[in-house]
Amino acid sequence: MSSEKPPARRTAAPRTGGRVRSQDAHDAVLAAAAELLEEVGYQGITMEGVARRADVAKSTVYRWWKSRPTLVMDAYRRTIEQRVPVPDEGGVAADLTAFVTALYGVAEHPLRVRALRGLMAEAQLDPAFEEPFRQWVESRRAVVRELLTRGLDRGELPAGADLELAADQVFGTFWYRLLVGHAPLDPAEAAHHAARVLDGLRGGPEA
Repeated sequence: MSSEKPPARRTAAPRTGGRVRSQDAHDAVLAAAAELLEEVGYQGITMEGVARRADVAKSTVYRWWKSRPTLVMDAYRRTIEQRVPVPDEGGVAADLTAFVTALYGVAEHPLRVRALRGLMAEAQLDPAFEEPFRQWVESRRAVVRELLTRGLDRGELPAGADLELAADQVFGTFWYRLLVGHAPLDPAEAAHHAARVLDGLRGGPEA
């Protein structure tokens, strides 16, 4: 994997009063938490540290998030949604290929790989972290279901196709390779992997 520098610290934008200022502070806290996650890992994050990075009062952070797990996963949910948006390429094969290509692209960013591995480990060890993590995972699975549901609606996939199993296949490959490292997460393989998933849904020869 290529080397990666830590994200540059943001310069807080000037804030005015009222609702705009509140939204600015909210966004700043989310951005700060996501930055710190990739810089120091989940265990290195404190609410005080996030407040300091976001240039807000600690009470401001606690106003919206009562715990570190919910803050961190809300922050990373927004970050991943920005990095891997829902593709709309006009067909299910192109959509799924685009999504898997972006998903596998994490391998090019060692800090992101480290953060994801840390989140998965934390979810196994900390009961308070498990549910926020599961909700985040579900939000990513929902993207795959959305792509495949569009394929169903366009008649590209057969009625009754098991979309949950297809999502398992997409993310099972991703997480297994990310965590075990027995094979690379190579964006060049995305089209082939997406095709295998779709063949399984159609009952094709490679299923």
